[in-house]
Amino acid sequence: MEMAARRQALRLAARALEQRLNADTSDYVGPELPCPCGGVAHYHGRHEKTFESVLGPLHLKRAYYDCGRCHHGFCPRDRALKLESFSLTPGVLRMTASAAALVSFEESGALLHELAGVEVSVKQVERAAEALGAEIAVDERQDVERMREVAPTMYLGLDGTGVPMRPQEVADRAGKQADGSAKTREAKLVTVWTAESRDREGKPVRDPGSISYSSAIESAATPDTSPHLSDFAARVQREASRRGFTEALRQVVLGDGATWIWNTATELFPQATQILDRFHAKEHLGEVGKVIYGDRPEGKAWIDARCEELDEGHLKSLVHALRSHIGQHKEARECIQYIWRNRRRMRYPQFEKQGFCTSTGVVESGCKIVVGTRLKRAGMHWTVKGANAIIALRCSKLSGRFQDFWERRSERKQVAA
Repeated sequence: MEMAARRQALRLAARALEQRLNADTSDYVGPELPCPCGGVAHYHGRHEKTFESVLGPLHLKRAYYDCGRCHHGFCPRDRALKLESFSLTPGVLRMTASAAALVSFEESGALLHELAGVEVSVKQVERAAEALGAEIAVDERQDVERMREVAPTMYLGLDGTGVPMRPQEVADRAGKQADGSAKTREAKLVTVWTAESRDREGKPVRDPGSISYSSAIESAATPDTSPHLSDFAARVQREASRRGFTEALRQVVLGDGATWIWNTATELFPQATQILDRFHAKEHLGEVGKVIYGDRPEGKAWIDARCEELDEGHLKSLVHALRSHIGQHKEARECIQYIWRNRRRMRYPQFEKQGFCTSTGVVESGCKIVVGTRLKRAGMHWTVKGANAIIALRCSKLSGRFQDFWERRSERKQVAA
C-alpha cells in the first residue's frame, strides 16, 4: 500500500513536470542554429521522446535541429537538461551505474525497478554502465591529484586475475588450456592502503576505509629499449601519486611471486621494502604439501611444520625439507626456486620487528573484490573494452572516488552546454 501510494505520487509529479516542460517552447531559438561540427543546423519541428527519470517516464517534446553538413540532429533542451545519453536523466544514469558496478546488468535492471520504480532495460543498463565506465577510465588517466593524507607507512599491493573473454578476444593467444589456447585475459590490479591501527597483540591492522584500487586488462611489459613505462606501470604510478605513496617515510610493496610484479616495483619504487605476501607463500606451501602427501594425515603436519619454519625465518630448514622430495615431485623443486628468488622478500621476523604488515589479505582478496565478484560469474564472457569499462566503474565506486568523478563530469557538461 505504501509503495503504491509513493509511486502514484511520483507519477503525478512526473506529469506536472512533463506539462511544464512541454509548455515551455523557449528551446526554439530560430530557424537555424550553429552545429558543433561547424555547419548550420536547421529547425525540423518538435520531436517527442520518452526519458526515464526518478519520477518515472517523461514524454517530452523538444525543438529538433538537423545539420546538413554532418547529418546529425540534436535538441538544445536535451543538452541543457543533460539528457543526451541513453534516454536517462542524470539521476537515473547515476543509479544505473551504481547498480551495474555491483551486480549484473540484468540484476541491475531488476533492482532499479524494485527499489526506485524506474524502468531501465538490460541493454540500457549495459550501454550506460559501459559508457560511463569508459569516461571514468579516461578521467582516471587525467586526474591524479592527491586524494588523502599520507600516513607514516604506506602499502602498495600488485596482483592479477583472469577475466573470461569472448572467443574473438583470445584468438591466437597462448593460454593454460589443454591445447595451449586461452580463455581469459589477465586484469592487473594495484591497491594502496595504510595500517596504522594495531590489534590487541600490537600487530598492524589495515585502517578501515584506507584502500583504493585501480585495475585494467593491460600489459605490464615494455621493450627494454623503450623510454616509456608500460601501460600498467603508468597506472601504478598514477595511483601511487594519488595516494602520496612515495611521500611516506616507509614504503612497502607486497605481492606474490610473479616476476612482472617485482619488475614493476623495482622500476617504480626502488627505495621501497619488498615483501612477498605471507598468505600467498603459505598457500603455495600448502599446495606443494598436497601434491606430496595427497589426503594422508601426515600431509597436514608437514604443511604446518613448513609454515612454522617460514614464520620463524628458518628458510634453510624449509629448503632442506623440500629437497628430500625433489626426486619425485617437480613441485618441490619449483618451490625451492620460488623461495630462492624471493628470499629477501621473506624475512618475516625482521619485517615484524619493523612493524610492517606481511599479510593482510588485501593483496590476495583485492582481485576477488574488484574483478572476481562482478566479472567472473557463471556464463559471463567479456570484450576487453567492456571489461575495462566495468572494472574502471567498480574501482571508482570501491575507492570512494565516484562522487568526485560525477562532480567533474557535471562541470564539463555544464561548460559544454
